[in-house]
Amino acid sequence: MTILVTGATGNVGRNVVSQLLEAGQGVRALTRNPATANLPSAVDVVRGDLGDVTSWSAAFTGVERMFLFPSDAPEVVAAAESAGVRRIVALSSIAVGDATDETDLAGYHHANELAAERALRASTVEWTIVRPGEFMANALGWADVIRAGDVVRAPSGDVAGVPVDEIDTAAVAVTALLNDGHAGAVHEVTGPELITPAEQVRVLGEVLGREIPFEALSREETQRYWQGFGVPQDMIDWFLTLEDAVTEPLKTVENVVGRPGSTFRAWATRHAAEFGPR
Repeated sequence: MTILVTGATGNVGRNVVSQLLEAGQGVRALTRNPATANLPSAVDVVRGDLGDVTSWSAAFTGVERMFLFPSDAPEVVAAAESAGVRRIVALSSIAVGDATDETDLAGYHHANELAAERALRASTVEWTIVRPGEFMANALGWADVIRAGDVVRAPSGDVAGVPVDEIDTAAVAVTALLNDGHAGAVHEVTGPELITPAEQVRVLGEVLGREIPFEALSREETQRYWQGFGVPQDMIDWFLTLEDAVTEPLKTVENVVGRPGSTFRAWATRHAAEFGPR
């Protein structure tokens, strides 16, 4: 069986690819630039742009199942359905849980993900939605600062979250791709532990064998932090509401995959080289 993976070069997509290969499945990966995809040789890499479905209709040949990255999803879902794809597992976001049937996509904080979910629900395919929360991989944004020995400054530094390892998000998706019993399911995925950004930095320091200075940004500094990245104000306002949210770890990885979720320490150990000298 050949499974089509879109978003195959992303943090989750790469792990979906590797886990499917480990399970003995044939994998076809869609990417805009096959020459720079850097995927395993066993992967059938095809050129295509999710923004132009006509550019990759051939990718559907012989495909009955696919992993969907949420970009231009309505057109992609329609094309996949027409081509005979019968099972689609879509990457979404736990943040979509606040949407209703009346939610307008315009200006919505996760419009692509919500559009993908709606397209799947309106289709005739067997669908499963995987909604991860905050990614542990977001910590890679501190890598340059940590390598330079500078202070890590982060928003909501003392607010605990439940970040999820990309291998766990991928494992839930792969389980739904390969096994029956997940049709119509919405799997919300978190890590197994509550941990603040300050604690994440402390764990990184312990893994790397050196102390890493950390400074939590105030709400006002957080506003300026996101504005510096060009984030729209409505998105910043939504980010700030998360500081007041009460979050607890979910057991989705354990229940779906059959093993405990990966801790931040395990993630940091696996990625330690990315925080070291270059």
